[in-house]
Amino acid sequence: VQLQASGGGLVQAGGSLRLSCVVSGGTFTNYCMAWFRQAPGKEREFVATASRSGAPTWTANSVKGRFTISRDNVKNTVYLQMNSLKPEDTAVYYCAADFSGTCRTTGRHMDYWGKGTLVTVSS
Repeated sequence: VQLQASGGGLVQAGGSLRLSCVVSGGTFTNYCMAWFRQAPGKEREFVATASRSGAPTWTANSVKGRFTISRDNVKNTVYLQMNSLKPEDTAVYYCAADFSGTCRTTGRHMDYWGKGTLVTVSS
C-alpha cells in the first residue's frame, strides 16, 4: 500500500490550503484514513481521522472548527481542508492508513504512512 500526500505550501496566516493523499495498492475502503503533523522540534500529533465510509470523523481540539477531513472512496483519496491557518499550524503533515477500522488516533497504531507534505504559515 502506498500513500502519496500533496498540497502543502506557504500561506499567510488566515489563509487556506487543501491537502490530498492518494492511496494505491490496497482496498481503500478497508482503512480508516488519518492525518498527523509534526512541527519542528515537536512530537508528531494527531490531526484528524475519517472512518471507512467517510463518516463519522474525528478532529483534534487544536484544529476543530478550522480543519475538515473528508474522503472520496471512488478516487481513493483523503483530503484535509485547512482554513483560518495560524503560524502554529506550520508542520510536516502526514497521511496514514489504519486497517483496524476503529479509527485510532495514535501514530503507533497506523499501518501505513505517506511521505509528508510541508505546510508553512507565515505571520
